Formats: sequence, structure tokens, C-alpha cells
Amino acid sequence: MSDFLDLPAYFARIGLPGAPAAPARDALQALVLHHTQAIPFENLNPFAGLPVSLELADVQRKLVRGQRGGYCYEHNLLFGAVLRSLGLPVDDLSARVLWNRPDDAITPRSHMLLAVRLDDEPCIVDVGFGGSTPTGVLRLQAGVAQNTPHGLFRLLRDADTWRLQSSMQGEWRSLYRFDLQPAYRVDYEVSNYYLSTHPDSHFVTRLVAARPTPRGRLALINRDYTEYGLDGSATRRQLVGTAEIRAVLHDAFGLALPDTPALNRRLDALP
Repeated sequence: MSDFLDLPAYFARIGLPGAPAAPARDALQALVLHHTQAIPFENLNPFAGLPVSLELADVQRKLVRGQRGGYCYEHNLLFGAVLRSLGLPVDDLSARVLWNRPDDAITPRSHMLLAVRLDDEPCIVDVGFGGSTPTGVLRLQAGVAQNTPHGLFRLLRDADTWRLQSSMQGEWRSLYRFDLQPAYRVDYEVSNYYLSTHPDSHFVTRLVAARPTPRGRLALINRDYTEYGLDGSATRRQLVGTAEIRAVLHDAFGLALPDTPALNRRLDALP
């Protein structure tokens, strides 16, 4: 396993000349925003039956040099390595996804996020939650609405458990529940294998891509493509044919698509 991190290549990928020369919080905010806008959330590998490696060398090869994106483990493992290389203390955490589920739902620890201590203040960073990814740094404070470039988020606390919510059309919706117990690579490997290979995994059964932009957010689920504006507007259209889906993935999301016949077969078969 290689833990070498090519920082110049990473900064080039996210459109920064190097580590931002700014106060610590502003620098971290800039890194989060540039990362999320430059590297899309996508599941092309599991969708096409290709493996998802969590080795740092493989993640860099895919997300940094391969003009690809990935899901939470790939994004946050890469981003955590970047923050550590810049001298920030980081803990890897795991969360139980609550999106479109009741707040008390018992779900597996299938999501990764990061706890960062910034100027002696604990913060949460997550660059890999798909269409609702927070594009800013969130202070670990309960009940406080926190602004990001792409909307309001807040954290709620129940004893040792935290819940992240996003404000959508005036309503607070829960994204996931987590605690501050550090997680380890082996924990992620188990759930990563399920998410990327199990026939019931939503990353295997449907196509997903998401990316925030300076004007809002882009989202693709199977053939449904939506452009969300920062003002809450939404422009939706149904993509027709494999060629149009591939064009949107390439042009709107900036992805170099994997060269495998399996991808076209899966795109052809989308409902």
C-alpha cells in the first residue's frame, strides 16, 4: 500500500495553484469548495461492474489523474490525506444515512465523513455526500444554522450522537447520523465491498452523478437530469438514449468515462 500523495497534481485537479495562502478557516473553506466543484460524485465503477479500490494510490489515479469522480470513501479518503499533509488533525468517522428515511431509522454505517480540529475548534467536513454534499466547513455546534455556498446546514445533538440536516425549500431534512468514534480503513473496506458489489446496492442498481457548481447543483439519477439554481429553481429533463447520457456525464460533469462495453450495456438498459 502506498500512501504517497501528489499534492501538486491534486491542486491542479481542483483548480488551485497550491495550498491557499489564507487564514486556516478560509483556506479550508476554499479547499472544500474547490474539491466539490471540481471532482464529481459518481458511481460509474459499481454501475459498470468495475471494482472500487480504497488504496490511496488507486484513488489518486482515478479521481486526480483519471478525470473521474467517486463516492464518499474515495472523496473523503483523498481529502483527509490532503488535510493531513497540510498539518491539520483529522479523524475519519462513519455515519448512518437517513436520507429519505425516518430520523430514528437503524441503517448501517455506510458513509464516511471527516472531523477536523481547526484553530482548536472541532469541525465537520464532508466532500462526498452526493447531491447534498456540504460545500463548506461546519462547526461542531448543535442547533446552529450554518451557511455554505450551496445552502444552509445544521447539526443536532442527542447525547453522544449527532445528526446532520440540510435546509431544502424551507424544510430541514436529515442526511445522516454519526458519532465521534474514529473509524478505520478496515471498517470502510467492509461496507465499500457491499456498496460496490451487492446486487441490492443502490450504487449497483442505478446511475448516480452529482456536482455543485458556482450557479447551483447538477444531479443525474438514471435518465433524470436536473440543474438546481442557488435560488431554489430546478430545470429537469429526461435524457434520451445512451449517447445523450454519455454527453451529459462528459460535458456537464466533466467525466472521462470508463472504457468498458459493460457501461454502454447498462446505460442502454436504463429505465
